[in-house]
Amino acid sequence: MSEYVLDALSEPLYQPANASRRQRHTPDDTLVLTELNPNTVVDHLDSDHAPVELITFGTVRETCPNCNHSHLKLVLRQRAVRVAHLFCAECHGCFDARYPNGAPALTI
Repeated sequence: MSEYVLDALSEPLYQPANASRRQRHTPDDTLVLTELNPNTVVDHLDSDHAPVELITFGTVRETCPNCNHSHLKLVLRQRAVRVAHLFCAECHGCFDARYPNGAPALTI
């Protein structure tokens, strides 16, 4: 299992219209990403060769620590998904996100 520490605000998806309203970076903006085994996150209901349909709930600022350029997508629990996670569409990596204090970042 691999862990990566990312600055949550290091790569914005878009530039804000009013740069003076930009938030300040704090140590609390840091996320710790832990790579998850996709087989423990997603149920493969059919054969191993059949694709699993996942609904993503938007692209987040964080980039994949493996690809270094692909923004991760939020995947919440659903029919074939056991655990909410961040997903890289390019390398198919799955990541859990936590704050430095250990609190989960993907819970409501």
